[in-house]
Amino acid sequence: MPNIKSAKKRVLQTEKRQVRNQARRSAIKTSVKKVIAALETQNIEAAKKLFIEAESKLARAKGKGLFHANTAARKISRLAKKVAAASTIATA
Repeated sequence: MPNIKSAKKRVLQTEKRQVRNQARRSAIKTSVKKVIAALETQNIEAAKKLFIEAESKLARAKGKGLFHANTAARKISRLAKKVAAASTIATA
């Protein structure tokens, strides 16, 4: 445990940030898994709605500095590809 007052404060701030970031990461993983689960059950409409939610969470995490911009873009792109592929298969 640090002795300097500012260092003590930084420890508390870091712990708060850690908890918040972990919750955000977990929520993003859950929303991505929901999209994939909807695609596996051939529920394309639900997958599209869930994709919008997941994309929003990823973009927000990028803005908050949780993910690097390219990482968020890559995750969104891969998920979008899966949704698009599933919707073209469903219509064909």
